[in-house]
Order: sequence, then C-alpha cells, then structure tokens
Amino acid sequence: MRFMMLMIPKGYENAAPGTMPDAKSVAAMTAYNKTMRKAGVLLSLDGLQPPSKGARVSYTNGRPHVSNGPFRDVKETLGGYWMINVQSKDEAIKWAERIPASENDIVEIRQVQE
Repeated sequence: MRFMMLMIPKGYENAAPGTMPDAKSVAAMTAYNKTMRKAGVLLSLDGLQPPSKGARVSYTNGRPHVSNGPFRDVKETLGGYWMINVQSKDEAIKWAERIPASENDIVEIRQVQE
C-alpha cells in the first residue's frame, strides 16, 4: 500500500523565501531518508519551498483566481512529503514516528487511492 507522509512544520507558513532548516536538522533528515531507502519503503520525497514563493488558484463560479504567497490566515502549511510503500497503516505510522521532527511539527499520513 502506498502512503504519503506530509510534513507540516510549525511556523513554516510565515517563512521568508529561501528559508532552510539548520544543518543539524538537514543531516538528521538525510540519515532518516537513507534508512527508508535501505529498507526499500521509500518511493519518493521532496521538500517544498515556503508558501511565500507559492501561489494558490481558487475557483469562483468556474473562474480561476490566483493569489500569490504568502497567504493570509493560513495556520499551517506543507513543508514536504515522503511517498512510501508499506504493508499497512500501522507500518506507515511506525515510519512517521521515526521522523526527526521538531517540537510541534505534525506529520499527516494519508493512504493513496489505488
């Protein structure tokens, strides 16, 4: 089963363009990603630029409306994701529990519709 683990880092919704985690955090995450690759569960992963460099397209009456970041009134945003292939939701949760996350970060786990 494929699952996406979505990293929701606290405070990233207000991060300036070009914001990067500190070197210690990057090293810990790199080691975690290597562990997942070795175990054969990692399909893909990516970190995302802050919302200040993004855009949102909303639709009203079938017409698109573009808003450039940063976005007002956003309380949380994605910082990156992992796509994994595991046997169960419980196994996905076990991998998520091993993520070297910071205090108050959230990881949401969602199964991919097959």
